[in-house]
Amino acid sequence: MESLKESIISQKLPRHIAIIMDGNGRWAKEKGQDRLYGHFHGVESVRTIVEGCAELGIGYLTLYAFSTENWDRPEQEVTGLMELLVETIRKEVDTLNKNNIRLHVIGNMEMLPAYAQNELNEALSLTSKNTGLNLVMALSYSSRWEMVNAVKNIAIDVKNGKVDPQSITQDTLQQYLCTSNFPDPELMIRTSGEYRISNFLLYQLAYAELYFTPVRWPDFSKEHLYEAIIDFQNRERRFGKTSAQIEQEDGDADQLVSR
Repeated sequence: MESLKESIISQKLPRHIAIIMDGNGRWAKEKGQDRLYGHFHGVESVRTIVEGCAELGIGYLTLYAFSTENWDRPEQEVTGLMELLVETIRKEVDTLNKNNIRLHVIGNMEMLPAYAQNELNEALSLTSKNTGLNLVMALSYSSRWEMVNAVKNIAIDVKNGKVDPQSITQDTLQQYLCTSNFPDPELMIRTSGEYRISNFLLYQLAYAELYFTPVRWPDFSKEHLYEAIIDFQNRERRFGKTSAQIEQEDGDADQLVSR
């Protein structure tokens, strides 16, 4: 694992990593256990990956913890997930503060039970002064909900004369998204072998590098994180430009550094 870590180029780290933590239920089923058993062990992977990102110096880590579609799951599972969420946050606040990690939440928090909202709000307040890794939990979140909500709020501000419709740009829309205070993800990881992004940060992932792994989330380790980052660093990110243009820009940047 250390050799993998040493292969990572610190100057080329993704500023923001987003992860779809998939496979808890299937991992549990393979072990003859119920789905909540998988979610419980998935929390251990969250701790491991948060620690790994903080050690590397990643600026932002967004974890897709619970989607708006997940409310349609069996009531017992949803209740268990909410209780696990509250219990985990309560236990982890001290560790977050010790490691200078700031917690953020994106999503429709109004859909969460009152006790979960209270616990989250307390954790947000207690970690608000931390300046290290920004840990963003996507809870009761879906990208389509986010964009509809953004359009509604823009429409309200247009109606109230706060926004000129002729001046609306991409930057305007971004200011109304849940992620307005965060840079767009550069690397998106999905575990458990599914090749889709499942209504997750649809707008923000426009130029992200996508990395899919068959590893179930409870088995996802720092080693797997390092592999994903190394894969990211070996890709050429062109943003619509040609390879020649990117090479020229890199060459110009190197010359500026050497002066």
